[in-house]
Amino acid sequence: MEDKLLKSLLKKAVGYNVSEVSEEYVVDNEGVEQLSKRKITKKYIPPDLTALKTYLELTEGENDYENMSDEELLKIKKELIEELKIEGNKGKNRK
Repeated sequence: MEDKLLKSLLKKAVGYNVSEVSEEYVVDNEGVEQLSKRKITKKYIPPDLTALKTYLELTEGENDYENMSDEELLKIKKELIEELKIEGNKGKNRK
């Protein structure tokens, strides 16, 4: 559970894309509801600094970011971006 929470918090901290589905129904002459319009809107949810701060506080013991070199920080950044890409692709495959 904690791992899932940290992944969700990280996703919110760095921003992500989401699809919103809006459907409109009409009732025909026989009283049956039928789909008349369906609109899918893609939105970008920007990074949330509060989520980032919380994520860093919760994972503080795992990494000592202040004492890391620029190269180490860049490596972690690349790993996190790759994780987010993998998670994003999992979401696309579920549709």
